[in-house]
Amino acid sequence: MDNLSSDINKLQSELDQALAKLKFTEHDAEEGRLRQQMSEPDFWQDSQQAQNISQQQSKLEKRLQPWRDLKTGVDDVLELAALNDASLQADLRKQLEQLQQQFEILKEDLKLSGPYDDFDAIISLHAGAGGADAQDWAGMLLRMYIRFAEKSGWKVTTIEESAADEGGIKSVTLEVQGSYVYGKLKGEHGVHRLVRLSPFNAESRETSFAKVEVMPKVDKPDSLVIDDKDLKIDVYRSGGHGGQSVNTTDSAVRITHLPTGIVVAIQNERSQLQNRETAMTILRSRLIQLQMEQHAEKISELKGPNEQAAWGNQIRSYVLHPYKQVKDLRTRHESSDPDNVLDGNLEPFVTAYLEHTLGE
Repeated sequence: MDNLSSDINKLQSELDQALAKLKFTEHDAEEGRLRQQMSEPDFWQDSQQAQNISQQQSKLEKRLQPWRDLKTGVDDVLELAALNDASLQADLRKQLEQLQQQFEILKEDLKLSGPYDDFDAIISLHAGAGGADAQDWAGMLLRMYIRFAEKSGWKVTTIEESAADEGGIKSVTLEVQGSYVYGKLKGEHGVHRLVRLSPFNAESRETSFAKVEVMPKVDKPDSLVIDDKDLKIDVYRSGGHGGQSVNTTDSAVRITHLPTGIVVAIQNERSQLQNRETAMTILRSRLIQLQMEQHAEKISELKGPNEQAAWGNQIRSYVLHPYKQVKDLRTRHESSDPDNVLDGNLEPFVTAYLEHTLGE
């Protein structure tokens, strides 16, 4: 029984460390608080707020329950082992092995224990240098991320899109909702480079660039307080789908964050209020992403994004000609099947990035 007890204690120690890293106690208390709110008799009076709270509670419960079950299982085995009953040893050893297997699976969550990893994400794609080729490349990346989201069971909503004349896109902003979206996609943030024979210029090998921004979706105003005096808000005319100014309204909103120079413009929603709320959500998300990049404690310490430096800082190369390869320049992970990657099979690159950052 001594070896068994030692193995159980070792598992409990490793589990305690994992729970601390995941801030299990804090999240467990938060889930209980949300559940209490949901039990209040007037909970559904504000249906929008009630829906948001229900989604938060469901998301937390889904994340925490496997860890609760594992913790209960380890506590039960420890309690039985303390009886020193030799007749229980075989059963306890079998239970312990099952618990160890569960723990190995759940340890994958430790790769996604960052402060915003369980948030939804805002993704913006921008065509870079390369003209029509770059705009087509941005469209290929858009398809890749939508396919990856579909395979992951996530929901994708287009917030803004600027289509290119010859196909592809100039820019697009998406909201992606699901489990650990930001945590899994944060490694996609950066410049992506494509080398191929140009479909727009026969027999010419072209190098194109597209910039991908991935930000945690921060839609609660109290999550990041922005001083009103730091904002310049412009309202302008946006056209509806009727053409020739049909349905044209003064609903489009452009918000400039003066200290950093970040500009967010939204005109897709139905009202000026909706556009403003969406723009503020994206602005908060961009500021928090910038804060993480610059390791700043306060928003007032932030400098504007260095666009020029970012464009030269490619994170991944996709080569379709003269050979086939996708290579991440940070993790060194590569694939000889770019068609498969561009079809949304990004999981190996996501996993490689999470393991790479875990080891830093």
